[in-house]
Amino acid sequence: MSVSEDRENVAPAVQPIAAPAAPIADPGPLGLAAFALTTFLLSAVNARWTTGNSAGTAFLGYALAYGGLAQLLAGMWEFRNRNVFGATGFSSWGAFWIGLFFWIRYAPAASGHDLGWILLAWAIFNSYMLLTSTEVNMAVFAVFLTLELTLIFLTIGNFLSSPGWTQFGGYVGLFTAFVAWYTSAAGLANGLGGRIRLPVGKPLI
Repeated sequence: MSVSEDRENVAPAVQPIAAPAAPIADPGPLGLAAFALTTFLLSAVNARWTTGNSAGTAFLGYALAYGGLAQLLAGMWEFRNRNVFGATGFSSWGAFWIGLFFWIRYAPAASGHDLGWILLAWAIFNSYMLLTSTEVNMAVFAVFLTLELTLIFLTIGNFLSSPGWTQFGGYVGLFTAFVAWYTSAAGLANGLGGRIRLPVGKPLI
């Protein structure tokens, strides 16, 4: 690589102008729907709705394919949309469901409070997501608030080996799923720009 000494005769390099990226659809409704459905299935197990009529593993395949893969893709598309909040939230929770699938299917028999530590770690992560969601809108804030409560109750249930706390966490998780479904429906309806409009509220901050 050489550099000409005759700098006056050297033409400046022309930097190509990048074409503006084409816009993509909002991946938020997909990510929220994937989170809601998988949370509903797992919470139904924790709330003991499936006791006696189900093996309690119906959520596993959907944890990998829908809650995991679809939500992870939504997170990647949020990076494309330069939405760092959505990208972090969807990508992280997509990875959570994928990790939970492999932990349940392939990890050695759980002992002690392994799941409690996992849930505690995710509750810590969700705490600052909850804090920053105050700058999005009320619907998104409600999703992270109910999710935080779900994680706390399930963590307590695991560390205390208390079926009662776990069952209560399951009920809160069911409520979390419906809040996420509503927020997904609102994003879908409002994004269409048609007659159906669902309120999501203003940011708290």
